[in-house]
Amino acid sequence: MDVLGLPVPDAGPLFLAALSVHVLAGLTCVTCGAVAALSRKGGPRHLRFGRIYVWGLVVLFATLTIMSMIRWRENAHLFAVGSFTVAAALIGYLNRRRHQAVHIAGMGLSYIGLLTGFYVDNGANLPLWERLPYWSYWLLPGAIGLPLIVRAVRRRRATS
Repeated sequence: MDVLGLPVPDAGPLFLAALSVHVLAGLTCVTCGAVAALSRKGGPRHLRFGRIYVWGLVVLFATLTIMSMIRWRENAHLFAVGSFTVAAALIGYLNRRRHQAVHIAGMGLSYIGLLTGFYVDNGANLPLWERLPYWSYWLLPGAIGLPLIVRAVRRRRATS
């Protein structure tokens, strides 16, 4: 079955239900993570969207776990990416007050993980992305995101 040009495995109703929630949580994370990252640090918008992002990642990981249990052979690598992503976010979130550099790095790495998982799973079916080699789905989010994280950490340290 295809949905908006993306193939959806026929793995039963539980898988489809988890996938539906997973897609909504993923869209929430992409949106809220971007808003939090682009908002004034410590301001109400940053705090609100950052919390929504973290809770969205928890939902995303829960649905990923369900889908991975159903299709382990096909999803084990995505489960590894998701585990890294949620761990990085939790480390970043728990260090939001005491260690700003750890907060920035954790949240930034979780966003890179979020995008990496999406592109690794869907890149071959996306316009323009389908022209790229498979390895680029793994590397491009980090190649773009890591310099931004380093820049943000340096700027934060310069103002502290």
